[in-house]
Amino acid sequence: MRLTSSSQKPIQPLANFRRAINMAPFFRRKDKVVFVVGPTGTGKSRLAIDIATRIPAEVVNCDKMQVYKGLEIVTNKVTEEECRGVPHHLIGFVDPNANFTSDDFRHHASDAVKSILARDRLPIIAGGSNSFIEALANDDPEFRLRYECCFLWVDVSLPVLHSFVSERVDRMVKAGLVNEVRSMFDPTKTNYSQGIRRAIGVPELDQYFRNEAVVDAKTRAKLLDVAFAKIKENTCMLACRQLQKIHRLYNQWSWNMHRIDATEVFLNSGEEAWEKLVEVPSSMIVEEFLYYGDHMATIVPSETVPVMASTGMPISIPAMAAAVTR
Repeated sequence: MRLTSSSQKPIQPLANFRRAINMAPFFRRKDKVVFVVGPTGTGKSRLAIDIATRIPAEVVNCDKMQVYKGLEIVTNKVTEEECRGVPHHLIGFVDPNANFTSDDFRHHASDAVKSILARDRLPIIAGGSNSFIEALANDDPEFRLRYECCFLWVDVSLPVLHSFVSERVDRMVKAGLVNEVRSMFDPTKTNYSQGIRRAIGVPELDQYFRNEAVVDAKTRAKLLDVAFAKIKENTCMLACRQLQKIHRLYNQWSWNMHRIDATEVFLNSGEEAWEKLVEVPSSMIVEEFLYYGDHMATIVPSETVPVMASTGMPISIPAMAAAVTR
């Protein structure tokens, strides 16, 4: 979204130049893009949709498994009901066997951002695949030149997040995870390093599918328990890796990042707590970013967070003021 100022006076060319220089490209305000980042399970998609119901916006998916067609339960794609009418891009459009790279994402995401801005809406890029985010926000010179970015980091204490992730896997199992993976299982394929077969929940069930027809019920149940435990373990490990990369990217690139601590929300599991501690503060940050850009701290103050809730590690990242988040 582009903001212009009517108070700027036109710049006059220097008298000793034979022809005027077009200075407009050097003074063009950058379009605004918001990123919602964080480990898996922290509510990034929900927050992106919440903001888009307050501000005219569309969401660009940045989850490397959700770009593929199929496995809606395993990849935890947002449902039509959850989208609440907010348009989403780059979800379920890639062949399951294709190798969708960071360069592919950068190309498709750039096109999506341009199309959203052309409709005078705010692009919100949401997802946990930090390699995709880095490829777009840091490695694409044109993107850095054209856009001003604001990063919302949804953070949850790791012990609390791990407990939630475990419960979420149980809900996915009840929703039909096993049969969904069985529908794409191929005993002739053992490579789980490409396409949607990399998704957590697919390789972990391989041994169960290969043996379920030749073992007794007790053994089948044990194989399933082992698979579910591995899914939970791998998901928790993914969350840790994602968190570590967020730290690395912030320290390396000094992103305009705002940490939103959602731990209390996950402990209380309340809609009121989510709105008060996550949705409203995040929407305030985005609104100030749209109108004030780098001067947003004049209305939404920032503070240094001495210790991060999820790791206990000292960090120095702009955060919401205590008055806003409490």
